[in-house]
Amino acid sequence: MAEKILQVNFKFSVTGAEYEQAASLLAEEFAKVAGLRWKIWLMNESESEAGGIYLFDDEASLQAYLEGPLCAKVKGHPALSEMSAKPFDVMAGLTATTRGPV
Repeated sequence: MAEKILQVNFKFSVTGAEYEQAASLLAEEFAKVAGLRWKIWLMNESESEAGGIYLFDDEASLQAYLEGPLCAKVKGHPALSEMSAKPFDVMAGLTATTRGPV
């Protein structure tokens, strides 16, 4: 099984507190995504940027998320723009050396 990382970044047009409140309503939905082991939530409030780092079990799980309803909901949110989603392979040996949580 080849684990996959997904890096997602986007701009938001509300305050940081408003973004965090809206995101908190989706946390349980993310927790239920099949094949998603974990998500780290990111925010740079001074630049109005947010995103996440996701670890998926495999390519199929990652693609299912990208093509699924939760991703569509996030992409379609009126307060979000300039979204990018980049998949990466995990470099397991080096990650283990630096105690990465995979």
